[in-house]
Order: sequence, then structure tokens, then C-alpha cells
Amino acid sequence: MIRLTLIALVLASNLALAAENTPPEGFRALFDGKDLTGWVEKKESPTHWSVNDGELVYDGKGADLFHTEDFANFVLLVDWKVPNNGNSGVFLRGGATQVEINDADKPPRPIWNGTSGGLYPHQPPLLRAAKPAGEWNHFEIRVEKGVITVLLNGEKTLDAFAMNWGKKDNGPIGFQNHGSPLSYKNIFIKPLAD
Repeated sequence: MIRLTLIALVLASNLALAAENTPPEGFRALFDGKDLTGWVEKKESPTHWSVNDGELVYDGKGADLFHTEDFANFVLLVDWKVPNNGNSGVFLRGGATQVEINDADKPPRPIWNGTSGGLYPHQPPLLRAAKPAGEWNHFEIRVEKGVITVLLNGEKTLDAFAMNWGKKDNGPIGFQNHGSPLSYKNIFIKPLAD
């Protein structure tokens, strides 16, 4: 009886992990929850990024992590969590432009472009929508014809910000190294027509 219970628990946990990393209709996974296929750190195999329990985990050392594919127009879904005072960002089109993740920026500090959900270094978010450190947050980031819209935990934090991309009309998705450990999961993308 105990053996059957253990088998059932293992199967249930595996099904939960598989369901959690299942892309919504029209999306595809950039991270499969099993390995780092398609991701590079300084154009090489990642050494400070790893996979643990279906999560993409950063140890707080090393370099930024980038996907090997380039994207122009897309909707990106990504879940993230940081420790207390953790800081990172989601790079769009490979450049210095990033959707900010910053637990160190808390009230009573005023909102600025380094607040979670803002576009660093260009635009502060409309409001604070991040959950406390250690809890999972969810980004929905839309880049279409140079215009960026961000939802953080279902709240619109950036509304149709027209980005001047210069000559850079595409690039990879990336995650910023900012010296603190963090985790990502459920990283899904839906490319949009040009």
C-alpha cells in the first residue's frame, strides 16, 4: 500500500511539472523545464544558470543569459521570482532595453524606471504590481512594430510605449545578471507578424 502511494505521488508531481510548463495555445516554450537547450551565457554554454525542479535558476554570478533565436514582434510570457532586494530584467531584442525586475525598489521610494514592470532605462511603470520577494510574478510582454506593452500580474504597467529601436529590428530574449540569485519558469513566446 505504501509503495502504491509513493508511485502515485511521484506520478502526480511529474504531471504537475509537465502541466506547468505547457504553453498556452499559439505559444511555444523557450525553456522546456529540463535543460538549457537554446540558451547561452557570453555566447557559450551557461555555467551560472541551471535547471532545478523545472525552473531556470541563476546563482547570482556570471553573465546575462540569452536565447539563441532572434525575435522582432512577439508576445512573451514569463514567471519570475527574486529574493529580498533581488534585481534583474528581461531583455527585449537583445539590447540594453529591459523590462525591469527589482525587489530593492519598494515604497516609500517613488516609482521610477527601475521599478518592476518599467522599461529600463526609458520609462517607469504606471503602478507597482510586483508581489513580495520569494513569490512568483507573471509578465506578459508585447512588442509589436516597436511598441511595448507590459502586464505584471495582470496589471498594465507599461501602456504602448513607442520605443526607438534605431536599426535593431530584432534580437534575442535575455535575462539580466544583476548579482542576485533568481528563478524563471513558464517562458513562452508567440511570434507576431511583422
